[in-house]
Amino acid sequence: MTERIYPTIPYFRPRENDEAMIHRAEAFLEELTRRRSIRQFSPDPVADALLSLALQSAASAPSGANMQPWTFVVVKDPDLKRRIREGAETEEKANYSGRMPPEWLEALAPLQTDWKKEFLEIAPALIVIFKQDFGWRDGQKLHHYYVNESVGIACGFLLAALNAAGLSTLTHTPSPMGFLRELLGRPENEKPFLLVPVGFPAEDCRVPDIRKKNASEVILWK
Repeated sequence: MTERIYPTIPYFRPRENDEAMIHRAEAFLEELTRRRSIRQFSPDPVADALLSLALQSAASAPSGANMQPWTFVVVKDPDLKRRIREGAETEEKANYSGRMPPEWLEALAPLQTDWKKEFLEIAPALIVIFKQDFGWRDGQKLHHYYVNESVGIACGFLLAALNAAGLSTLTHTPSPMGFLRELLGRPENEKPFLLVPVGFPAEDCRVPDIRKKNASEVILWK
């Protein structure tokens, strides 16, 4: 049996000196530290070009066996946003009214959030990320590998790209999220992974006074 040979292409990236690389890394870190999850959005529209570029960045993420097991659905239609809000609030009201154990509610308390999700209608765009448990090729079912890890990385790329473009976001997971697949007409192989409202902060926007862990708490050198 002849071994199949897969094509390759050259890869080259100019190597900068340490000083230049550190400067780039510092600039990227400074940009990311401006990012905050917000729940008070302005209704001002966001240019489709900005969303498209950020989504292309997300779609460039690495994935298990390069299966790229994701679908990004951009929702701007007011009626559809309203129905998504209604579905999310139905699930979240049940969560806050008994599904969530007390320790979970206590952990959420500093974020000052509840089951009401007005921002899902106010934000000019919602991006719903679906994970594909499997795909199809030439009529054959195609298994996907490391789906959660792959889609999680793509979501990280998306948040970073939207932030770099000057936009604000929230990572929202109204569990369970099955209603999103039905509302958006997605096929059986796709499951909702994350719901990301996108836009600009409202003029009176406030965020919780919380902090990230210090680098020494999360980074180990051996």
